[in-house]
Amino acid sequence: MCLAVPGQVIEVFVEDDVHMAKVAFGGISRRVCVEHVRDAVPGDYVLVHVGFALQRLDAAEAARIFDLLTELGALQDELAEQDGDPRA
Repeated sequence: MCLAVPGQVIEVFVEDDVHMAKVAFGGISRRVCVEHVRDAVPGDYVLVHVGFALQRLDAAEAARIFDLLTELGALQDELAEQDGDPRA
């Protein structure tokens, strides 16, 4: 199952003419395409699905979604799946 997961933008950069960001997901960071939210800056929260930031979120909404996914146990499975972990 693929979910959109909230994360906090740590840094933004351009790689091969594509706007990218380093995004933290509760202690794990990933490179994410931010072409759809080019105005995202470090400190912002974004909703990420399969490596693409879909929209910006406020901190309260990001925390609410993150807590819900953690409670459901879905967050750990989603992040493991992105790592290629066969348990997911």
